[in-house]
Amino acid sequence: MTEVLLVCNSRGEFSAVCAAGHAGFAEKGRDIVCAAESVLLGTALDLLKNTRGVSVKSDTASRGTLAFSVEVSAGLTEEERILLGERLKCTADFIRNGIKSVSEQYPENVQLREKTEE
Repeated sequence: MTEVLLVCNSRGEFSAVCAAGHAGFAEKGRDIVCAAESVLLGTALDLLKNTRGVSVKSDTASRGTLAFSVEVSAGLTEEERILLGERLKCTADFIRNGIKSVSEQYPENVQLREKTEE
């Protein structure tokens, strides 16, 4: 089973995500659950890497694990910070809704947990 931990701040803005484990739906290269998770998280990671005002740290070194987090850059204007906050909320919603959708169809293969921290 893949366990996905989504971490957001108290404003609902994305902070980090860690997906660990193997979905186990099918053999390597044919696992549609793994493919769905990979596309969702990979898209979110690519989006964040191309977002002005954040530094992205990612860890894909361990097989069966994908983790990434963001740090908001200092020196943003109030307007830039508001816009960035909205993008980070949308990123959290994208991951949450996508993984929930996969989990509802394949509950034995993927589980979503959420954590709020400052």
